[in-house]
Amino acid sequence: MDRLDYLKEYKRLSLATLSQIDEKQVAELIESLQEARNSGKQVFLCGNGGSASTCSHFANDLGKGASLRSPERFRVFSLTDCIPWMTALANDLDYSDIFVEQLKNFAGPGDVLLAISGSGNSENVLKAVRWGNDNDLVTIGLTGRPGGELGSLAKSVVFIESSHMGRIEEGHFLLQHLIGYYFMENEEA
Repeated sequence: MDRLDYLKEYKRLSLATLSQIDEKQVAELIESLQEARNSGKQVFLCGNGGSASTCSHFANDLGKGASLRSPERFRVFSLTDCIPWMTALANDLDYSDIFVEQLKNFAGPGDVLLAISGSGNSENVLKAVRWGNDNDLVTIGLTGRPGGELGSLAKSVVFIESSHMGRIEEGHFLLQHLIGYYFMENEEA
């Protein structure tokens, strides 16, 4: 396949994947985040690689854009953003502990943990979700298909209907913009 045909086919498959995102599920995530914000609960995000960067971007959009003109502000924190703490935990304990140990310091019942994993099988993400479930957090998973363990472990899950990591990450990026811009452009301040 030549370059132009490859690019056209990639775009076609990406658009088909993005069009399958279930708006009802996204609306339910928005409701969970509204409830957390309005009741002063915290929102934590975690993921690896591309998912880590989506977490950082999502925290930025909720913490700044979705909070500036609102009387209630999001108390949001990406567990991927404190590199010294993460590397200390990975070095001194285990890489699988980098998110759960941060949650133990900050999270409480009713807080939200939004976990992003394309495969649904990242042990550090799963460990955080297990702890969240055991400690009465609202656990939300964003994953691809088939969703791995995260697909059955999180209390709420949105699946991107693909096993192609690029399309899964594109779907997660769109989800964070759908949610963030709902609060920035649609919700009454």
